[in-house]
Amino acid sequence: MLFYIFAALAIVSGAYMVLTRNLLYAGFSLLITLLSVAGIYVLLFADFIAVTQLMVYVGGVLVLILFGIMLSCRVHDKSVLSENVNTVWGALVAGLIVVGLSYSILKANISSLPWLQPTEITVLGDQKSTVQTIGIKLMTDFVLPFEIASLLLLIALMGAAYIATDRQKV
Repeated sequence: MLFYIFAALAIVSGAYMVLTRNLLYAGFSLLITLLSVAGIYVLLFADFIAVTQLMVYVGGVLVLILFGIMLSCRVHDKSVLSENVNTVWGALVAGLIVVGLSYSILKANISSLPWLQPTEITVLGDQKSTVQTIGIKLMTDFVLPFEIASLLLLIALMGAAYIATDRQKV
């Protein structure tokens, strides 16, 4: 039941975020959407992803977006509102996507999916936490992709620093 509440809250606040003309209200609606998704992660026992969602998106990205909106939302003491252009086309495309996805879901044989088959319920006992499991997997089975990703991030950081520097000759 709690899953449906979080899912409905995420869908409603996401729709409001897209449809509102006030950018500040859209930012706060994004906050509700991200918190709802973090709640869904908690219900799925993905505690590491839920905490990461809260720290990175809600704590960092959303605060940056809200500060940007609040600092740039007033031009000459008038509020800036976004314009709803192509609303009819957007609603038409969204409706077609919803109809297509609904048709695909209804025609799919969902009962044959392996993760929906009845399984034997076991008591967790001394099973490791998800954070510890992720750490062990990253440092054993996935060490090469982890190192490649870290090198790509390092190269991107160096490129961003190079682009941001002032290249005037002294």
